[in-house]
Amino acid sequence: MKTLQFREAIAEAMSEEMRRDDSIYLMGEEVAEYNGAYKASKGMLDEFGPERVIDTPISELGFAGVGVGSAMIGNRPIIEFMTFNFSLVGIDQIINNAAKIRQMSGGQFNCPIVFRGPTASAGQLAATHSQAFESWYANCPGLKVVVPSNPADAKGLLKSAIRDDDPVIFMESEQMYGDKGEVPEGEYTIPIGVAEIKREGTDVTIISFGKIIKEAYKAADELEKEGISCEIIDLRTVRPMDHDAILKSVKKTNRMVILEEAWPFGNVATEIIYHVQDKAFDYLDAPIVKLNTADTPAPYSPTLLAEWLPNHEDVIKAVKKVLYR
Repeated sequence: MKTLQFREAIAEAMSEEMRRDDSIYLMGEEVAEYNGAYKASKGMLDEFGPERVIDTPISELGFAGVGVGSAMIGNRPIIEFMTFNFSLVGIDQIINNAAKIRQMSGGQFNCPIVFRGPTASAGQLAATHSQAFESWYANCPGLKVVVPSNPADAKGLLKSAIRDDDPVIFMESEQMYGDKGEVPEGEYTIPIGVAEIKREGTDVTIISFGKIIKEAYKAADELEKEGISCEIIDLRTVRPMDHDAILKSVKKTNRMVILEEAWPFGNVATEIIYHVQDKAFDYLDAPIVKLNTADTPAPYSPTLLAEWLPNHEDVIKAVKKVLYR
């Protein structure tokens, strides 16, 4: 094992895949000369040159469309959005072209493309730069949606995403790029669509993904001191979702809390709850609790932002609620 920052794991995954396959290239704002807005492509321009690490104008619709067309004729582009908030400018290319072209062409074209960049809040960035789009993109058939929470998963999942023959939405976090973690040496991939139990437990299942899962770990540590055993599942992939892992866990613990950094209406937690009540209702000993942000645009004030986001104290209260304590 070696220790890497999240951003280094991302850069290493892209570089390894670009060395393996000349059809892969990286394109986006500031990815080349500036080494990436968050330094997630540091050194790549020097190694691969300006034809494969390409700086673009501030035109998400334009370079997303270039990437989709390029993928249709045999390339495997990685398109970086400086933030997925900016992907809204290019969402027509993602939803109406990348996600649908295989079906609309009767299988004559596929679209092996990765759209990657940070999602959700990142401190004082205010309402238009603090939105979580996982459930938005997961709502669209034809897209896969991956949200890693640590450097090892980021590298293994990104390599799988780049090799995938379908479009993948790969969501990171500005607040995780500096996170450090152990990453396996040598070649490895992590399959898309497979969740992981990050912590074994017996009393309650906590499901989360992305950077907010850190609050689940904090809560589990505190609850352990009170004799409460939490099982934590990191979804890693939102679509396709590993329902088998979720059901297996809830059949063991009989209680579930879902922690997600997204607005309360129509989100990933809602989808999980539907499947659990449909397939494992008789195993539940308490109603499922889901924790989300407040149902408002993200505030700018640090004090208000802290209230807006769910935290480990909210998780502790939710766990005790499903345990009737």
